[in-house]
Amino acid sequence: MRVKVFVLLTALFLITACGSGDRAAAAATDGVLQIVATTSMITDITKVVGGDHVQVTGLMGAGIDPHLYVASEGDMALLQEAEVIFYNGLLLEAQMAEILEQLGERKTVVAVTKDIDQAQLLPWAQYADEFDPHVWFDVTLWMKAVETVRDTLIASDADHADSYRANAESYLAELATLDTYVKEQAARLPPEQRILVTAHDAFHYFGRAYGFDVRGLQGISTASEAGTADVKTLADFIAKKKVKALFIETSVPVRNIEALQAAVQARGFEVTIGGQLFSDAMGDPGTPEGSYVGMVRHNIDTIVGALLGE
Repeated sequence: MRVKVFVLLTALFLITACGSGDRAAAAATDGVLQIVATTSMITDITKVVGGDHVQVTGLMGAGIDPHLYVASEGDMALLQEAEVIFYNGLLLEAQMAEILEQLGERKTVVAVTKDIDQAQLLPWAQYADEFDPHVWFDVTLWMKAVETVRDTLIASDADHADSYRANAESYLAELATLDTYVKEQAARLPPEQRILVTAHDAFHYFGRAYGFDVRGLQGISTASEAGTADVKTLADFIAKKKVKALFIETSVPVRNIEALQAAVQARGFEVTIGGQLFSDAMGDPGTPEGSYVGMVRHNIDTIVGALLGE
């Protein structure tokens, strides 16, 4: 992996030295701010807040796992040409950390999580002094990310500051309504049924915000592997608590959850796969789940419906 990063950093140096060509020249004169975002969730909120005054390119589409994502040479060209780069931070894009650090020395590179109060962040046990990066599953924390995007756009393009403020204000109101909706849906479940079992530990912010006991088969990063002991421990828990459903994730292979389901069945308890959740990536563009709001609504509806047996 270090060799791959070295090659990409070398490519970045060469692109910088040679100039970014006609596309960069066009970007500087068309009056539209050129932005690159890493994950689909960040791409979405940047498009909403930026409106007609930004051109946003997302690096990671539907089903892409940001924990394991390695930038390609094509990505390097996009990153170099961008005027602003937004990323999640908190080690989510771990394989891109050196590249983003290098780019930040000469252009605006912003972690959308940077303004979240550390007291609201959950620890990452695997890494001392690091935090769980999946903050978007608490809608109120993701509202803070929206504010960071808004403030960065205003600083980068003051001529359209009023538009960015208005777009953000409208979107923040929509997210406040979304947060209320998730709470209302969660309240349909008795507290003892609010147990969410997924492929990896992406939903702890969701659990804290909306009252769920969250259990992930893998760790916070999908780079970790679930062992036989992990499967056994979680299967015992599911059978004891009589959890009705497990959930797969669009960006994580299904085989581990299927193995867990089989282990629970071997204990004499039938547990279903309750549906597919969007965790580290949204759905396909043009679908309801292809927006942050639609993704969150899909997740809570799927979770509550399956755990209620609807």
